[in-house]
Amino acid sequence: MAMATTTSSTLSSLSSLSLHSSPRFCLLPHTTTISTRPTSFSSFSSLSSSSSRSTAAFRPKAGPEPETIFLENDDPEEEDVVFEPPEVPEGFVEPPSFDEGPMETEDEIAAAYEELYGPAYSGVSVLGNDIYVMDSKVKKLGGFGSKVKKEKVRDGFEERVVQVRRVTKVVKGGKQLHFRAIVVVGDKQGQVGVGVGKAKEVIAAVQKSAVNARRNIISVPLTKYSTFPHRSEGDYGAAKVMLRPASPGTGVIAGGAVRIVLEMAGVENALGKQLGSNNALNNARATVVAVQKMRQFREVSLDRGIPMEELWKN
Repeated sequence: MAMATTTSSTLSSLSSLSLHSSPRFCLLPHTTTISTRPTSFSSFSSLSSSSSRSTAAFRPKAGPEPETIFLENDDPEEEDVVFEPPEVPEGFVEPPSFDEGPMETEDEIAAAYEELYGPAYSGVSVLGNDIYVMDSKVKKLGGFGSKVKKEKVRDGFEERVVQVRRVTKVVKGGKQLHFRAIVVVGDKQGQVGVGVGKAKEVIAAVQKSAVNARRNIISVPLTKYSTFPHRSEGDYGAAKVMLRPASPGTGVIAGGAVRIVLEMAGVENALGKQLGSNNALNNARATVVAVQKMRQFREVSLDRGIPMEELWKN
């Protein structure tokens, strides 16, 4: 009997050790007594109600629902709405209309344009030549599908063809044939220019050379007898040209390209001689170089600061 009592006490102590757990490893609140009876449904319901109360505490409170407003009249045009403009303040002066103001002059328009976009092109190139004399203003005649015809603008310059030659260019597939034209233009009043151009057709080459000549217009100093003020010489490449003034009635005694250049410039009495190469283009340009070296007596007297009569004494 004593043996059975000792055994039961030992088992009860072991069961208490196995069922009791440390509070640090237990998720539920620590209790000193543990019941071996099955948990009733009421305990689960109490736990669920406590968890729902805790989540409801963190749930945001809903505000009042927005109120919906219904209009009695869906068509706003039926209502008589009167527009009342704002009152004009005292001392208000209405600005004048854009069209009522005075018309701007060309100088004012040009000044405003230069203020916005910078100075306009004056028409004078770096070399001092006026390029507005070019015959770029050509009138095209004919409609669609017809050949374009160009009408030259009468700018007061006459054209004379000095030379037209065939030139060939050797390329990979053979030779290309072109035409080179030398043209001299002038107004016979002291303005003359020499130009050259190349094209596949003679007419196109002449037109291109005429435009090039108008871009290289120079002024020829002349006396009242239509001759040079003094003698001069010029060279271009291997060509050298000598020019001398002549007395009235002598005429232009020169040959080749030199004669054409002097006649288109308006020279009536002069002597010219080609020295060196017989190339027409080089001789024409050498004549231009010789003419550019000439100066009038009044220009020299102004530069030296002495009267023109003193030039003859020296």
